[in-house]
Amino acid sequence: MTRFPKALFGVLACSLCCGSGAYASNDPLAPTGRWTAVAAGQAATPPMGWNSWNAFHTDVTEAKVLDSAKAIVDSGLAAKGYRYINIDDGWWLKRRTADGHMVVRTSIFPSAAIGGPEQTSFKPFTDRIHAMGLKAGIYSDIGANNCSQAFAPNAPNLPEGTIAEREVGLYGHIDQDIELYFRDWAFDYIKVDACGLRAFGPDSERVKSGQYRALGPLIDVQEIRRTDIQAVRGLYQHVADALRRTNPDGDYVLSICAWGSADVRAWAKDVGNLSRTSDDITPSWTRMLANFDSAADRPLYAHPGSWNDPDMLFVGHGDFDEHHLSEAKSHFALWSMLSAPLLIGYDLRNAPQSLTDILGNSNIIAVDQDPAGNQAVLAYDTDDVQILIKTLSNGHKAVAIFNRGLAPADVTLTAGHMKFAAAAPVTLKDLWTGATLPAFSGETKVHLDPRQTLIFDAAGTRTLADGLYLSEMTGRVNPAVDGVVIPQPDPTIHRMINPWGGTTDTGEPPAYTGWGGAQADATPYRQALRVDGKMYQTGLGVLANSRFEVRADGQFRRFVAEAGVDDSTFDTDDVVTFFVYGDGKLLATSKPTRFGQAAQVLGVNIAGVKIVELVARGKSARNNAPTVITWGNAALLRD
Repeated sequence: MTRFPKALFGVLACSLCCGSGAYASNDPLAPTGRWTAVAAGQAATPPMGWNSWNAFHTDVTEAKVLDSAKAIVDSGLAAKGYRYINIDDGWWLKRRTADGHMVVRTSIFPSAAIGGPEQTSFKPFTDRIHAMGLKAGIYSDIGANNCSQAFAPNAPNLPEGTIAEREVGLYGHIDQDIELYFRDWAFDYIKVDACGLRAFGPDSERVKSGQYRALGPLIDVQEIRRTDIQAVRGLYQHVADALRRTNPDGDYVLSICAWGSADVRAWAKDVGNLSRTSDDITPSWTRMLANFDSAADRPLYAHPGSWNDPDMLFVGHGDFDEHHLSEAKSHFALWSMLSAPLLIGYDLRNAPQSLTDILGNSNIIAVDQDPAGNQAVLAYDTDDVQILIKTLSNGHKAVAIFNRGLAPADVTLTAGHMKFAAAAPVTLKDLWTGATLPAFSGETKVHLDPRQTLIFDAAGTRTLADGLYLSEMTGRVNPAVDGVVIPQPDPTIHRMINPWGGTTDTGEPPAYTGWGGAQADATPYRQALRVDGKMYQTGLGVLANSRFEVRADGQFRRFVAEAGVDDSTFDTDDVVTFFVYGDGKLLATSKPTRFGQAAQVLGVNIAGVKIVELVARGKSARNNAPTVITWGNAALLRD
């Protein structure tokens, strides 16, 4: 396997060429005239299905998986969109050293035995899954070894044999394994973990004892500056390239599981169809909060084709079982508002009807699967209560009011939260009960029990009648370059007692990188948008030396915004110039502006334009401190 150079933390903006408006070809802020986030694969909407891990861990068998697939079909869940049946860790026996071919553990997947003891194939299994009208998924690791080898040494069904035979991960075998899994075995989905890049460094006890060979670590989950970001991205890009070659029809899903480390926030949307934003979920309320928080501030990094993944559903277990229906409903509703994959992690052979009803709620599934692909934006954000708003393709809004705590809460929902006109009537339909509430104007009050989430379909008169604010259309906005020079852990994510280590250490420090990334209706550091004292209720917050791509698709006539250096900026000396491009051509340039100056008003004709690009250039991409800028009231208009 080729080694990659150490990561360069940041982007190097090149200077404007002699008045021509052209930039050097290696300038990341130069307009491309195209959408660069992933569109390949089968993830126009977030994938739905079932995964074996939360139900069975490595104690997985062919019978358990097929019974679960049958339960998906018989319960009616398959008809509602749950179609991927994914095997997680535990399926492999070893890697055949003669030719590097993977061998399936036929003692638990007997249909894979097609010849001698090392002649195995998953094709009979995937044929049975496909015959049920479903899709089949498989699991691997981007390193040489996998997660159970790293963290569950006594688990059943671990790979067997010599050190080399137990190296069942993709490392060194990416092209060979992807061709085997997708062309020969006919899988449709692959989850690629990254434990092999974090747990087998030379200081690992398992490596020092001679059980495994050292690799890296390429990922240090505790310190981003010790992580080889470019190498990790390069390995996952290799997988993506192999999948495109092996599946010319595009019938695949690539799930990247690097747990919010390695700065995946910035690049996974350009490589895979899903990207894990945190470490594993567990069936506890506080762990769910951590996973939810890790994705909730990233709506601009999710789009049709590439989604944030806060991990699989734990409905059915622990705090989300049939005795905790409020918590289970909150978990499910929040994942749908996040446009997260809906992957059931429960033994459906024993599912009570109350849990099947939650997982099969068609109204809430429709929120998750809405074709506009807009992840919800936080319209109100506290440690007690949050209000999330998601713009739907029919012009309605999905509204979730989430009580995070242990006390009841009375909450005022305003038309402004939904970007609806205050004087016009607003109608709410309860997506749990199907009941329509009395119409209101301006605001209404709701009561929430502890840990309850109310979720509504809201219809009203839009504040912006002739277009959409960019913060309403997060699925159309891609922060191709977000200006972050030094990736930092996000301090806003809920931290709980370590579910794997208890209280034996000093606590859980922030670990998931993403702090300072682009935000909708807030600055990169979750402050209100404000330029020279003027507040903006809507807009995009980002750092200077950034470039947004916006899919206008020829459907709008004008772009408007008020752009300036935000009052919360750390660097008050920077001078920033704003540029608007349409399909790669320069349409508008602002005057240079700095902290304390009024925002520059930009209004541009974009009739027929497919891709609008918004560029903010500071005097240097390596300023002493980040320069926070705001595209206030940024919108695409149809008039």
